[in-house]
Amino acid sequence: MSAEPIKPLVAEAEVPPPIIIKKITIEGHGGHHGGAWKVAYADFVTAMMAFFLLLWIVGATNEDQRKGIADYFSPTLVQHTKAGGSNGVMGGRAMLAPDGNAPNAVPKGSQRLMPVTSFSRVTPPTPEERAAADQLQKEDVKRFEAAAEALEKRMASDKNLAQLRDQLRLSVTQEGLRIDILDEADFSMFAVGTNRLSPQAADLVRAVATAVQTMPNPIAMRGHTDSLPYAGGSLGGPSGGMNNWVLSAQRAEATRAALAAAGVDPTRFSRLEGVADREPFNKANPYDPRNRRISVTLLYRTPAGPGTAAQPAAE
Repeated sequence: MSAEPIKPLVAEAEVPPPIIIKKITIEGHGGHHGGAWKVAYADFVTAMMAFFLLLWIVGATNEDQRKGIADYFSPTLVQHTKAGGSNGVMGGRAMLAPDGNAPNAVPKGSQRLMPVTSFSRVTPPTPEERAAADQLQKEDVKRFEAAAEALEKRMASDKNLAQLRDQLRLSVTQEGLRIDILDEADFSMFAVGTNRLSPQAADLVRAVATAVQTMPNPIAMRGHTDSLPYAGGSLGGPSGGMNNWVLSAQRAEATRAALAAAGVDPTRFSRLEGVADREPFNKANPYDPRNRRISVTLLYRTPAGPGTAAQPAAE
């Protein structure tokens, strides 16, 4: 009797078919970061528009118009041109800018502070006021030229003053005509550490007064020193609180008084300043004797009117 095969108690489970998962990735063309190129492109287009606008302006305007556009964004200061008389006080420099107009009278530096009790509105100048200001500036430039010529003749006519010609420097600034009286190694306006004018300096101041005493322009005085410290200049020291600040102001006042004594109307003096060594003539050498000087500036006149300046309200 043959043996029968033993059958398993549990039937073999059927093997399931393999499961295949297919993933499809869709490549995006925008995405959350795909707009950055638009910003760069917009900047590029803006730059190109500005560039072509510049090319159009250059091609559609003449030299004078382009100069006016350039002056609007960057106002030009006084431009000196070569002229005759290079050995004179003015050093051959012209009072007028190349376009024939006077430089803009833009006040610079310290101004007298006015008490503010309330705010007042500054109105822009009218065309009539602007025209009046331009006319005043042109008249002032002519007066400055006449004053420089008169001063040069006065210096040349006196042999003592002729020796001091190098002590005078004239220049046109945004404020007006500035006359600098400088020290040298062998010349000093004042005794050391004092505000006493030397006899030669007094003669020089009188010559300046003669040249400017008939002019209507207001005058600003400014005193300068070199960087040598005033001996014992600390407060409470042997000098009684003197320092270069005080000394420069006192010397400016002494020069103002000498000009007034020589015939300049005292009411023409509009301000007086002492700046110590803060504005050296020779910036490379703070101890240069030429840094010790007095600046007498004939200021440009401004027409009186509501659009020229803000007026403080009455107290």
